[in-house]
Amino acid sequence: MLTSPRRWLWHGLSVLIIAGLMGTLYIASKQINYSWQWARVLPYIVNTAPLDLRASGNGTITEVTPDAITLTLDSGDKPQVFKSYDQAVAAQGDLIFEGDVVARTVQWRAGPLLHGLWVTLKISVISLFFATLLGLAAGLMRISSNPACQNLAFAYVGLIRGTPLLVQIFIMYFFVGTMLNLDRFSAGVMALSIFTGAYIAEIVRSGIQSISPGQMEAARSLGMSYPKAMTHVILPQAFKRTLPPMAGQLINLIKDSSLVSVIAITDLTKAGREAISGNFATFEVWITVAGLYLILTTLLSWVVRRIEKRLAASD
Repeated sequence: MLTSPRRWLWHGLSVLIIAGLMGTLYIASKQINYSWQWARVLPYIVNTAPLDLRASGNGTITEVTPDAITLTLDSGDKPQVFKSYDQAVAAQGDLIFEGDVVARTVQWRAGPLLHGLWVTLKISVISLFFATLLGLAAGLMRISSNPACQNLAFAYVGLIRGTPLLVQIFIMYFFVGTMLNLDRFSAGVMALSIFTGAYIAEIVRSGIQSISPGQMEAARSLGMSYPKAMTHVILPQAFKRTLPPMAGQLINLIKDSSLVSVIAITDLTKAGREAISGNFATFEVWITVAGLYLILTTLLSWVVRRIEKRLAASD
């Protein structure tokens, strides 16, 4: 057991190593004469550009006050009132046409990268939900005494785990999606769910088989049916043992979700590519994208560790 001073010494050594690696990368970037432009990335994370407030129809500005601008429409409809503006573009008496900028407001808005992060999180959570249901069913089929269930589950797991996810996404979108009239998001969710479900099935199977057979025998001897014994005795114990690999699979799912960008879903990866096409800050954008993925997976790992500690304390 290391004493406290020696532990801090090793911590300091690790910090020095990390700092050395970062310094090496910085020196290497200087060798390629790359000019870092981190300011170009900020608007793609948090957009602070003024927001234009436009007229919904033709009309005349009839009133301008510090609190509101009133546009009386020629159509006779209810006047359009612009409230909480920061800069007035039109003056009282101006003739306004549909689409003209009447005022501007300054507000912080989520940029394309944060929107992409939200899409990544949404598609990952939805895919995990369906993948867990599919994986649980397939895992139970794998340990079933029914040969048909075993064969179907074995074929599903073998087929999905034996083919690349990228190919499965293309097949799901261009072939299955065309037949079922699926949109891009639904096709992406289905592909990720089916892919992740195959791995969850093996995690469930191994977790259930790690429980002593005596647990099932004891439950059945108490008069429980097989489904009831599985639900109330076996699966709760298996869940505690499979939580770490399940968390790892969820982290993999978040990273694998970047592949749905190939079917034009604007997730974090696609948002990064679009940002690069707009500002040409290639290194800065991809480092930012990697950092956002890292933040997401790190928070998830922290939550899982908290759950593990709670479950351990309840034993």
